Amino acid sequence: MADEEDDEENEDDGEEDGQDDTPEPEPRTFTLTEAERARRELEPFLVEAMDCRKKLSGLDNDLSAVSARIMMMGGVIVPYEKLAALRMEHQQLAESLKTALNRILETGCLIKDLDVGLLDFPAVIDNEDVYLCWKLGEDRIRFYHRQDEGFAGRKPIDPRDTGSGDIVQ
Repeated sequence: MADEEDDEENEDDGEEDGQDDTPEPEPRTFTLTEAERARRELEPFLVEAMDCRKKLSGLDNDLSAVSARIMMMGGVIVPYEKLAALRMEHQQLAESLKTALNRILETGCLIKDLDVGLLDFPAVIDNEDVYLCWKLGEDRIRFYHRQDEGFAGRKPIDPRDTGSGDIVQ
């Protein structure tokens, strides 16, 4: 009986060491219908992430310019209130960006280019792992590419689909 108790204690110890022996789940694959549904749901989050990133870049430039001015001029009066406001705005934008990106990534979708709004959805076509590829401004998912190819390797899902004139530039 003492041996059984020791075994149980050892098993419990294994759980407390922080190691999880369960394998990583397989990445999610999407059907075209699932990817299209997710795309429509995620588009506002993608737009928000892109907007936050652009604003963050501008704030980074503003903060760098203030720092450079202080270093070059030495003894200049630091605009603490303005800097505090910029830092607060920066923090809020960074948090919004993180939230939007996490919302997109938790679906299993991949963000390939945040500058142009490019999303890939893992899928299988003809027993081959591919990405269903969508770019912000396209009215629906029309293209795919192999996982070892990028945007330049996009092919139409339906070869008869010549695309839409609805593409926003």
